[in-house]
This record gives sequence, structure tokens and C-alpha cells, in this order.
Amino acid sequence: MSTFAVGASASSIANSPASARPKLIRNAPVFAAPTTVVGMDAVERLKSGFEQFKASIYDKKPELFEPLKAGQAPKYMVFACADSRVCPSVTLGLQPGEAFTIRNIAAMVPPYDKNRYTGIGSAIEYAVCALKVEVLVVIGHSKCGGIKALMSLQDGAADNFHFVEDWVRIGFIAKKKAQKEHAAVPFDDQCSVLEKEAVNVSLDNLLTYPWVKEGVAQGTLKLVGGHYNFVDGEFLTWEK
Repeated sequence: MSTFAVGASASSIANSPASARPKLIRNAPVFAAPTTVVGMDAVERLKSGFEQFKASIYDKKPELFEPLKAGQAPKYMVFACADSRVCPSVTLGLQPGEAFTIRNIAAMVPPYDKNRYTGIGSAIEYAVCALKVEVLVVIGHSKCGGIKALMSLQDGAADNFHFVEDWVRIGFIAKKKAQKEHAAVPFDDQCSVLEKEAVNVSLDNLLTYPWVKEGVAQGTLKLVGGHYNFVDGEFLTWEK
């Protein structure tokens, strides 16, 4: 495994060698939100953000944005959590056009199934078969609410949400492994272990997609696991 500072470039990934509603998925924010004008309307906040982006980045980097008008050729496909604190473009310094990105609860990748999870399956198929990405990266993170929800699931208990519990059960095997191998440690420490083990399950699930399995076998695809610890400012990677 390799550990990098949060600001490490994306290229380092490829070069490196798993009440009634649950409070666990409502983590208190760790970092302050971006500074905004007091009282600014929510939509105006988005408009002003774009204006700042256009003036300071888009208009000043035609060499980056002009080629993107003709198409995209990303090197990476990144699976990351939808958590607002862990945007991979920010934490890994990814530029527009570098990464085809999927974000969902706990950065889960389900196994191949033509009747379920077709949104994920179609994205993987397009990235690998059409865009010809070279690296598939699954990134877990510290203080993940989805992972806490998974670790907190009780056999036979009713679900509190329509979708959340069923979704995080994709990582059920990882939960059992973390509980068995780390039974004596506190709940929060078990969650920290599960954050990585769930990544490993997703990497295994990627190999159930025939075009991914073929690409890995032929050496045209690389599978990489990652973990972003925003508490300590660390980024860990490992290869499948």
C-alpha cells in the first residue's frame, strides 16, 4: 500500500503498487463550507460560483478546454462516495477530461447484473468499451455514513429508508470480514476497517463485468483501490 498527501496528483494513483432514521449517515461537517455572501440565495450561489470559475479558470485555460469541445478521452474511471466532503476532482487534483466519475453512497460497485444496477453497469461498459479508460479506481473515505449504516445493520431489522440499506448491503461480505477479524475493537475502528474492505469487495465486483475481466487479463486495464482520510489528510492506494 502507498500513502500520499491529500494534494497528490492523480498520476500518482497509476504508479502506486479494500430517532427512527439512522443518525449514522448524517455526519456533522468536518470542514467549513465555502465562504459565501451572507443571505445569498441558493441559486445565486451556484451562478456566482460558475462566474468565478469561468473568469479564473475556463477563460484562462483555452489549451485545456478547447480540445474537450471535440470529445473526451479520460484515463481514469473513478468510483467515489457522494459525500459532499470528498469530491475526487478536488482531492486528487483531477482536471476536466481526466476522469469519468461515478459517485454514490459509500462508493459501492455492485456485481454484474443485467436486471439490477443498470445505471452503474452502463457507466462501466461505456467507460471501458467506448472511452477506453486505463485505470478503474474505487475510493473509500473516513467517517463514511454509508459504511456506518452498513456496519449498523441488524439481521431481521426493518429498513428505515427505501433504498439506502439495500444499496449498502452490496458490501455485506466486507462487513462480516471486518467483524470477524476485528471483533474486539470499538465500533468506530471496525468502521475504519470496513471503509477499506468495502473497496476490496467493489474491486472484486468489477471483475464480474466481462469487459473489465478481459481488460485486466490482457493488461489494458488496471484496478486500484483508494482511501481518503480527510481527518488526517492522507490518501492510501493499493492495486488489485
